[in-house]
Amino acid sequence: MGTATDGAGPARPGPGTAGPQTEHKSAHDRGTGGGGAGRQGRTAIGRGLVAAGFLLPALVLLGALVVYPIGYSVQRSFFDRSGEGFAGLDNYVEIFTDDSIFTAVRNNAIWVLVAPVVATALGLIFAVLTERVRWGTAFKLIVFMPMAISMLAAGIIFRLVYEQDPERGVANAVWVGVHDTFAESSVFPRAHPLPAHPLKEGGGGSFVTEEPVRAGRPVLLPLVGVAPGTMPSDAGAARRAAPETGRITGTAWLDFTRGGGGTVNAVDPRELGLKGLTVEAVKDGRVVAETRAAADGTFSLPAAADGALLRLPADNFREQYNGVDWLGPALVTPAIIGSYVWMWAGFAMVLIAAGLASVPRELLEAARMDGANEWQVFRRVTVPLLAPVLAVVLVTLMINVLKIFDLVYIIAPGSAQDDANVLALQLYRSSFGTDAHLGVGSAIAVLLLLLVVPVMFFNIRRMRRESRR
Repeated sequence: MGTATDGAGPARPGPGTAGPQTEHKSAHDRGTGGGGAGRQGRTAIGRGLVAAGFLLPALVLLGALVVYPIGYSVQRSFFDRSGEGFAGLDNYVEIFTDDSIFTAVRNNAIWVLVAPVVATALGLIFAVLTERVRWGTAFKLIVFMPMAISMLAAGIIFRLVYEQDPERGVANAVWVGVHDTFAESSVFPRAHPLPAHPLKEGGGGSFVTEEPVRAGRPVLLPLVGVAPGTMPSDAGAARRAAPETGRITGTAWLDFTRGGGGTVNAVDPRELGLKGLTVEAVKDGRVVAETRAAADGTFSLPAAADGALLRLPADNFREQYNGVDWLGPALVTPAIIGSYVWMWAGFAMVLIAAGLASVPRELLEAARMDGANEWQVFRRVTVPLLAPVLAVVLVTLMINVLKIFDLVYIIAPGSAQDDANVLALQLYRSSFGTDAHLGVGSAIAVLLLLLVVPVMFFNIRRMRRESRR
């Protein structure tokens, strides 16, 4: 009699027992999985090597042109002029104690606080207004056009614009035209009497007669110091005034004979009358009569002038107005900042206009429907929505002005370059030339780097926050 297992098939493995096929499959799977992981690792290493191969030239250039110069500048900033003796922090102390370098630091602070803000504000105004004018695109093109000009060319242009001579400088030509509309300059600037003339200084730039005048006795008022070529075109030959009963008469003329000759205090035939010269009769400090000289220099005053002193007021001799000294010590930095704004306001306008194009119009219309006027819409809706773009423009311009060099070097004349000095220009002046001090120059370079780095970090953090939104 057979056992129960004789008629049954092969015994099945229990639930906890792995059969031969299962063990073989598991081993195969383990072998396959191990090979896949190895291939993936080798693939990742290969990709890394390929990426490193592509990045290597850029890394070499970055190290050679950026990392090494920065490291060398930091090291050199701690050594003296010769580069052999260790100076510690002396070079950094000199930056804030030397008057010329400290002026550069102060001017850089003015640049950072003023130029980016003004350029950004103008760019915002232009971007908003050009949306409402018919020829907005053409206006944007005109405003942006200075960006196509190099800093060198812009510096040369504005060196001519700020020229002191109104015949050459556009700024002063406009300014003088406006000024002369309300206060015309005298045609006899710097005219004055000689010691032998019967005139003396009367205070405040005026001249008075030495003795009181009397009716019936012609008065002579000679002056010199006026170039014949600057005399009025309709000035005639001077003529001695005839006496008049009960009136004060006289002659005011240029006591100078071209080519030599002539007699002092005498009206010579070839001498010219001072046409338009104002003559006042003064008694006890009060003007009792006034007149102007004719083309031949003669004048006549009423009887009230009898016994008075004749005065030639200072208005006769006011210097010709030559405009504003734009490139003088007081205005040279604002003038150069103005040229920078002229160039970069277009850049700010284009970026802000691009951001303005993405602002939802529904928000603006909703604000208007709620009763907000245009100024409230601009201040409460448009500007807050443009805040990220305005921050980009402002930070970009701040980094740019920290490195400003070209405009200052070209526009500021030699006499005012110390007053317009900035850190980048001082870096150039300290690092090159016969009196170069590479230790101070390197310290200024490190200071510029330290000033730029926080602004760059702020910009990077802001861009990362924007990308996560």
